[in-house]
Amino acid sequence: MKQKGFAKIDYLSIVMPEVEIPNEPNMGFSGIHYNILLNKSFYTGLGIYGSVTGKRGGFFTLGLNAGYKKFISEKFYLDTGFHFGGGGGAGAKDGGGAFILPHFNLGYDFKYFSLNTGYSYVNFFDEGLIKGSQINVAIEIPLNYDYAENQALEKTYSIQQLRNSSWNQKSKTNALMLHLNNLYATRAIPNKEEIIQGKTIRLAGFEFANYFTDNWFAFVKVDGAYSGIRAGFMDVFLGGGYHFSFNKRRTNILGKFSIGAAGGGGVDSDGGFMISPDISIEQKLFDHTFISINKGYVLTPSKDFTASSYGIGLKYYLDRNGAITTNENKTFNSGIFKGVDFILKQDWYFDAKRIENPTEDMHQISLQINFDINKYLYIAGQTSFANFGNAGAYGEGLIGLGFKSKNIIGINTRLFTQLLAGAAGGGNISTGQGLIIKPSLGFEYQVNKTLKLRSALGYVKAKGGTLGSTFLNLGINYNFSFLNMK
Repeated sequence: MKQKGFAKIDYLSIVMPEVEIPNEPNMGFSGIHYNILLNKSFYTGLGIYGSVTGKRGGFFTLGLNAGYKKFISEKFYLDTGFHFGGGGGAGAKDGGGAFILPHFNLGYDFKYFSLNTGYSYVNFFDEGLIKGSQINVAIEIPLNYDYAENQALEKTYSIQQLRNSSWNQKSKTNALMLHLNNLYATRAIPNKEEIIQGKTIRLAGFEFANYFTDNWFAFVKVDGAYSGIRAGFMDVFLGGGYHFSFNKRRTNILGKFSIGAAGGGGVDSDGGFMISPDISIEQKLFDHTFISINKGYVLTPSKDFTASSYGIGLKYYLDRNGAITTNENKTFNSGIFKGVDFILKQDWYFDAKRIENPTEDMHQISLQINFDINKYLYIAGQTSFANFGNAGAYGEGLIGLGFKSKNIIGINTRLFTQLLAGAAGGGNISTGQGLIIKPSLGFEYQVNKTLKLRSALGYVKAKGGTLGSTFLNLGINYNFSFLNMK
């Protein structure tokens, strides 16, 4: 089956309240989104925003999109919708972090991409002071994918069977990497809270790449700091690169260049916009799995912040959804269906300890992505941002493992347990330098072929801070299978 959708990058210039910085420049707010079409007109999806200009580098949000598109001619269309999310940071008056961002745009379809612009309104309504109207501009690119329902999970088919099916099409190559990265700050503007220059910011995160040819690819990368400075630093990068293989495809050299947003944790990143050139060397460990080391730089265009970057990662390549390879050095023998879960949930932390303010509950919006290793074991990645509870700048970036039971109570319910760990900080929450662990136990109920309801109870503990809270979450799980070629 084919799911139609589109990727979107948008930009808006937000007037900031003149509370701390007189005549503060507007915050340039840029988002990366992916939306699926529910029918010809209605769509929904997820997006993450970050500050790229102004004085609020390190301001990030995560949220849910919903909208309606209507073509008024062959090329022109109207697009109205809203974004609801949570986040903040960089000392901005974001309150608890919850905000809405409705829009009404006019667009033009150029076939391979479309442009739209129009009116939007932003309001950090949970005791925040950021609110107002502005023009937004956006570019959208159609991005569809093939999938199978989860009944196909872990079923294996020979290449002959696949070539006699609808999967007899060109395969697509993706790569997923979990990495530990380090930023050695060679230049940083000192602030009253902490001296950053000369320190090493230790990051954990993930990178997802999509190949357009055998060599050229685009990627998105997200990191969060867990040690080296006070908690709160994170980055989001979007970029492209070239992949060169030798040694019978056992060794790869990758040159990459990316742009994005970064800041927080006391790092003065100006408006937040960063550029990052990088080179990586990868060596094959076993089938589809490589170890990667990288060396690069991360800097603001003004060079007020510059850092030498280096790190190590574990990378998995997959050829998906097609029995035909265009690479003469690849041959396929079979294909197996693997499951993926996209989970949007709301966390409720009871009595979340603060650095200075009185203890109170905190809420956050959270996105978790699970990749099934088999029917019961999965790898998980999660990012979260506070949206209620006077902690709008708080965010998390976690990875871990989970285990799912067999179906119980008929065929619709499964239990699961998972252990996540990673970086967290900001919002005056007491997480020390940022490392937290987060075990949980829960259940999920299958509503239909692709949707599940999900709930969990767990505990979050900061290694270097006083945060130690029981939490409860509720969410919805969008799940499907893809064909992984072997």
